[in-house]
Amino acid sequence: MSRSAARARLVALIRKETRQMLRDRSNLFVGLALPVVLILLFGYGLSFDVTDARVAVVMEDSSAATVNAVAGLVGSDYLNPVWTRSMVEAEQMIRAGEADAILRVPADFTRNLAAGGGQLQLILNGVDSGTAQAIEGYANSAISNALLHLSDRQADTAAQSASVSVVQRTWFNEAGDSTWFFVPGLIALVMTLIGAFLTSLLIAREWERGTLESLFVTPARPTEMVLAKLAPYVVIGMIDLVMCLLAAKFLFGVPMRGSLWIIILSSMLYLMVSLALGLVISGLTRNQFAASQMALLASFMPAMMLSGFVFDLRNVPVAIQVVSNLLPATHFMGLIKTLFMAGDYWPQILRANATLALYATVLVLIARRTLAKKLD
Repeated sequence: MSRSAARARLVALIRKETRQMLRDRSNLFVGLALPVVLILLFGYGLSFDVTDARVAVVMEDSSAATVNAVAGLVGSDYLNPVWTRSMVEAEQMIRAGEADAILRVPADFTRNLAAGGGQLQLILNGVDSGTAQAIEGYANSAISNALLHLSDRQADTAAQSASVSVVQRTWFNEAGDSTWFFVPGLIALVMTLIGAFLTSLLIAREWERGTLESLFVTPARPTEMVLAKLAPYVVIGMIDLVMCLLAAKFLFGVPMRGSLWIIILSSMLYLMVSLALGLVISGLTRNQFAASQMALLASFMPAMMLSGFVFDLRNVPVAIQVVSNLLPATHFMGLIKTLFMAGDYWPQILRANATLALYATVLVLIARRTLAKKLD
């Protein structure tokens, strides 16, 4: 009899917990949807492979031998040659992020090749050291294969014995240190964590404790309440930003080629976006646990996986690229890395900051509506 009673109690408890789990949609979403998202994201969306890398080709010598020497780039599955008119245009492309490398064919290439040794110059964008090394290998292999096929077709012994060397240079990350690539991106992750994750608990905590209703009977306006809640975390964000900058400079030796004031102002603008996003999540969920889970899924994880912090976004499917371009972290991630490694590139500075300002404005307005003086 005792066993049957224990079994009945256990069955009743299981039914009770099952119904409670089904009613808690946030837990159900985390338990079922998150694994599916991670499986699809890591399986199809993220890749360390380098494909379709853009190489700006500067043809200062347009002879037939030159065309044959760089013909291997055209047939490569990993390289996408873009023909440019001058080094100035190619340099502008690599600074704007429109090219990953420059292949320069000097004006004396044909003459030197006939004399037994021609030289090509390969300039790599070293912001992402892993991508730069992969492009160097692909370019050398493509040029070597093209010259091998060319020499096989040549009957002239002198032509067959001629060699071509590729002189390689790396811009923006001469040391090829991956730390230079990751440390600036950590600023974006820290701003996201301090902003969205911490502030997502603010309004939800007050709704749960019943203290938010007391603010509704005061003369304080929703805009004032939003600004008051953001102010303390702006100070925390400033302190964290200073720590990140000091660590980048003195602990890791990362160069800071852009203006310090632009780095600070851009970081603070992104912090405002993250803070406002956290308030929106907090105001919509009104539950601390749900708010923390939603902040993790909507801010920190996308900032880590889909912003270009680890993975080159050009190597992911188009659908993932579209989603990533909708994230504020993507625009800030590209900006902060450019400011550290390449310096002040004003078209990107203005474009990224304008996008972040738009996000901040929209999110603050939405957060203000969540603090409207009404009780549901």
